[in-house]
Amino acid sequence: MNHKDICKEKVFEKVYFEYAKDLKRFLYLKFQDLETAEDVMQDTFLKLWKNCHKVSFEKVKSYLFTLANNAFLDIKKHEKVVRKHRENNNFSHSTSESPEYLMIEEEFLKKIEKAIENLTDKQRAVFILGKIEKKKYKEIAAELGISIKAVEKRMVSALAKIREEIGHF
Repeated sequence: MNHKDICKEKVFEKVYFEYAKDLKRFLYLKFQDLETAEDVMQDTFLKLWKNCHKVSFEKVKSYLFTLANNAFLDIKKHEKVVRKHRENNNFSHSTSESPEYLMIEEEFLKKIEKAIENLTDKQRAVFILGKIEKKKYKEIAAELGISIKAVEKRMVSALAKIREEIGHF
């Protein structure tokens, strides 16, 4: 079969029935929450449908599991950002910051989170590993299986895109 076949409903349906159960099990093991696992699984198949013309039938399983794993990592990293924000927010509430300042700070953090969400998967992975997890470019390159130059390029483009979205805030 060629990659165009996945875009046919019958073939897509076959792919769904062949991999949905394993994908849901994989996600459940990661999340330890059935509802989240099902939601992410559905989102994964939705992304496959939207990109069916880009995926060959031979690589569909790998594509699905990669999308699912990336979604898991994104969700966990987002939870980490939220947790850090809450910890910082609790700290700043104990200071003498004005309610106006705290509101602006919260708005700014939401804008940053939205900008991070709008990055491409590749940019987001490099940005999160570098800026949130504080990994060195060499470590990121090894983890993602790309060159250090590729990490640098993705980081520069991610930062530029975030700056562009945040504007003069």
